[in-house]
Amino acid sequence: MTQREATTRHHLIIKKLRTNRRVTFAEIEDYLSRESEIQGYDFNISKRTFQRDVADIASIYGIYIEYDFSGKFYFIEEEFNKEINDRLFEALDVYNALKVNEQNNQHIYFEKRKAKGTEHLYGLLHAIKNRFYISFAYGNFISWRNRKSA
Repeated sequence: MTQREATTRHHLIIKKLRTNRRVTFAEIEDYLSRESEIQGYDFNISKRTFQRDVADIASIYGIYIEYDFSGKFYFIEEEFNKEINDRLFEALDVYNALKVNEQNNQHIYFEKRKAKGTEHLYGLLHAIKNRFYISFAYGNFISWRNRKSA
């Protein structure tokens, strides 16, 4: 299984638990089976793999999933960095939608464009963390582009 599939499976498990709050393992299995058909990947898992996923989700995302023995269901007990995780999962949803689009590209056309500067984000965050001086110079993009092409 690829890292992409495992990450997507983690996202699906979290999404199911956020949506339904109290979920049995059978419901999670059923949900992952349906998503396997939709996305074209095999998200089906054993109980042991699910337990490893729960541990991975806690360490990677700071989302702690617990099991209620009396009710026999799983639930999210605690979640750190919810806003960051939401943005991460939103980006993953877009990525997965684009991958699905490859299968349906005769029906949906996405514009071809370059990244909008996100490749600089890591360097910027590094500079902020290390308290480096950062300065920005604002300029009109149209006049800059005309000057560059001349």
